[in-house]
Amino acid sequence: MTTIRPFRCEDLFRFNNVNLDPLTETYGLPFYMQYLAHWPEYFQVLESPNGIIMGYIMGKAEGSGEQWHGHVTALSVAPEFRRLGLAGKLMNGLEEISERKWCYFVDLFVRVSNKVAVAMYEKLGYSVYRRVLEYYSGDVDEDAFDMRKALSRDKEKKSVVPLNYPVWPDELD
Repeated sequence: MTTIRPFRCEDLFRFNNVNLDPLTETYGLPFYMQYLAHWPEYFQVLESPNGIIMGYIMGKAEGSGEQWHGHVTALSVAPEFRRLGLAGKLMNGLEEISERKWCYFVDLFVRVSNKVAVAMYEKLGYSVYRRVLEYYSGDVDEDAFDMRKALSRDKEKKSVVPLNYPVWPDELD
């Protein structure tokens, strides 16, 4: 049976199997530690019965007023454990935490070219709010979709009304 549990410091040395994927954004240790220190409730791992980390989610709550929201910073499942619904379980957990924090919505950024992830997020109830030009840097910069899902506090679903024009990263609120 798979266990969802809080991320621990020692997991930083055990999750390479999840991060070794070209579509997974990886960060330096201080970045992970910052999330663990500031938003520990949003940093969860999936662990197999024999102790293998199968995936993780890292997020935070941010914004103010009607922009108060949960944000998915990273979600990744190791290739050998994909297509089992595990990413959905991690996302549901983050959404529940965001509901308890009385957030209006949950958002995330995903590469436009990552069609499998976009389809998965749509299946989970997310929709494209806006396109962010050249959000991901690399040999060729790539656009991102800012995808959102309204939570129960946003009764009128104002947070997910899509913008009809793209934005640049420096225009993000």
